[in-house]
Amino acid sequence: MTSTSDTAQRPPAPQVWPTLRANDARALIRFLVDAFGFEETVVYGEADRVEHAQLSWPEGGGVMLGSVREDQDPATGPTPPGAFSAYVVTADPDAVHARAKAAGAEITMDLHVTDYGSRDFAARDPEGNRWYFGTYRGEPR
Repeated sequence: MTSTSDTAQRPPAPQVWPTLRANDARALIRFLVDAFGFEETVVYGEADRVEHAQLSWPEGGGVMLGSVREDQDPATGPTPPGAFSAYVVTADPDAVHARAKAAGAEITMDLHVTDYGSRDFAARDPEGNRWYFGTYRGEPR
């Protein structure tokens, strides 16, 4: 049985999953885990090929990704390598920024405070995708 305090501490289950493809999905997974702190939840595939991977963000949510498929029409499939971008909410952008820099991530926008009060930075992964990290959690409904 799960106690109320246990469920209150766990992030809610994501209902929207950004998806992307990678030329080297296994290397991208390692980068996202090492540089940004995503957690490898599941990876299905053989050898270099990744059929499906789920990377969870420790503060809630995550992304799904897989290897580029030659038979996939780019107009109907997930975002092709290098064309993806995401904003990832974090309570500690300074720590994520330091981790990303230490792992050799290309920082495309250094830490700054936005005109709406969020502390943000941006980085690019080895596939060319753009990742934005910051404290802005969105407006309440």
